[in-house]
Amino acid sequence: MSGKFMIYGATGYTGKLVARTAKALGMRPLLAGRNEARLKSVAGQHGFEFRAFDLSDTTALLEALGEVDAVLHIAGPFSQTSKPMLDACLRTGTHYLDITGEIDVFEACAARDEEAQAAGIAVMPGVGFDVVPSDCLAAHMRARMPDAIELSLAISGLGQMSRGTAKTGVESVGKGTRARRDGRIVTLKTPPRAEFDFGKGLRPSIAIGWGDVSTAWHSTHIPHITVYFEASPQLEQMAGLGAFKRWIAARGFMQRKLKAQIDQQPEGPSDAERRAGYSIIIGEAVNAAGDKVRSRLTTPEGYTLTAMSSLEIVRRVLAGEVRPGFLTPSLAFGPDFIAEFDGCVLQDLNA
Repeated sequence: MSGKFMIYGATGYTGKLVARTAKALGMRPLLAGRNEARLKSVAGQHGFEFRAFDLSDTTALLEALGEVDAVLHIAGPFSQTSKPMLDACLRTGTHYLDITGEIDVFEACAARDEEAQAAGIAVMPGVGFDVVPSDCLAAHMRARMPDAIELSLAISGLGQMSRGTAKTGVESVGKGTRARRDGRIVTLKTPPRAEFDFGKGLRPSIAIGWGDVSTAWHSTHIPHITVYFEASPQLEQMAGLGAFKRWIAARGFMQRKLKAQIDQQPEGPSDAERRAGYSIIIGEAVNAAGDKVRSRLTTPEGYTLTAMSSLEIVRRVLAGEVRPGFLTPSLAFGPDFIAEFDGCVLQDLNA
């Protein structure tokens, strides 16, 4: 093994942040992406090697993967980019990691568990803010209540999104609110609402189709899983869209219009905004008798945590600390993995 890894998608907001963090940690990734001029600029800032190619160029993709033992795939939307990258990783025996938050991508990766085992590679989507902290919290809740039948995760403190994250959200607008019921992913007619105490009293929250609808089930096998965000004006507006408006928003012309508007926004939060930001995730598990346990996890700002967690997972994968096959973060490293990062504090609220 070369002990070398590739960051594909190194010219986007998150890719540049991860590359910068890798340099600070003394890591030397091979940077890759589609735009050679931008890639050359990012690589030049850090003294990294780079390869420019589109994922549709299978020959170039296989050649680049042949140079490394793992890829940290950062180029979304993963609904379009995950499959060609994973296909190539299975052919070259390259460990596959990404930072997706897309339910369908998690499920597609999980469905290839046997292929990954046969290829001798780890397939671990969601090695960033979505879903490392929430997945570890889900596993912690299962450990606290082994007979849990219902899991709720509620997230507060998400700040400004990068353009890539915002575009992924736009792409999912037509899918409605997805949750796990009786072990199956279902689309709910109206998003459930609940209240959670993120530390300053109960706050209204609205269910959304977050990645844990997929991964928390694979990690815990709790049959009923719902993920909530603390309510905001924008989320309230989205929740109020009827089926027809969602259908319109999902049409190609409207998708192009919405994404063009996103391109006019800042690339992502500034360094100062990231330093000042933080997130809080609440976990609630309930058993058939109605007993409930609650825990609260505080983390650094999401993009900051993504850079930290994704690179630590790369390090562990390259060190041979994971088994082949499909993995969630908590399946690979246990529920306490998140507590190893600076700024992450887990509290049991009704111990």
